[in-house]
Amino acid sequence: MTTPDRERQQREQAQRNEYEDEPRVIRDKRRIDPVTGAVRPQGSGPAPGGAGGGPSAVPEPGRAPAGEAAAPDATEVESLRTQVAERTVDLQRVQAEYANYRKRVERDREAVRDLAVAGVLGEMLSVLDDIGRAREHGELEGGFKSVAESLEAVVAKLGLERYGEPGEVFDPNVHEALMHAGAADVTEPTCVQVMQPGYRLGERVIRPARVAVAEPADPSDRAVSSQAGDAEPSPRPEE
Repeated sequence: MTTPDRERQQREQAQRNEYEDEPRVIRDKRRIDPVTGAVRPQGSGPAPGGAGGGPSAVPEPGRAPAGEAAAPDATEVESLRTQVAERTVDLQRVQAEYANYRKRVERDREAVRDLAVAGVLGEMLSVLDDIGRAREHGELEGGFKSVAESLEAVVAKLGLERYGEPGEVFDPNVHEALMHAGAADVTEPTCVQVMQPGYRLGERVIRPARVAVAEPADPSDRAVSSQAGDAEPSPRPEE
């Protein structure tokens, strides 16, 4: 080994010995005493940076000490409350709009369904009329009777309702008057004959009932008729 190498090794060994002989300082910065479990007071331990002149642990004016959250001022608290109130109102408005939207969709869906059912049942009214005429003439027998009753049960299940009977009060919204006549035994327009029954689906009239209507006779006409009936024939002159 040459002399320069030996001198270099000696210098390195001397540096290692000097580092090992230097005293080591351990700074415990924990705020909780591991032995007693108590909270150590602020500033009891060495300041950050040690004796080397590091930055001081004294907090700056207007700033909270290290490890403590700054308390919000009244203006910030009021602003947060205002924001929460606005978000709550927005949420309630959106919820109400969604509820109204759902109701409107359900209502439109029901209207479309009723319209489709009414269109199908309207095309079947002629078949139901034929079944009614066959029943009136006693021709509804055998297998045809079973088919007719099944068909009537199906349309009734769908909500189709037949109406129109003699004696009903005439209603221009659901009746169609084909004949008018005066009658002394009625006090209001009355259906006295049903020429074709009507059908409705719920509140929707698919076909009005075609009827003959009897209306109250004019009191003056009834008085004239009564006087004509009570008058005796004048005697014939003797020849």
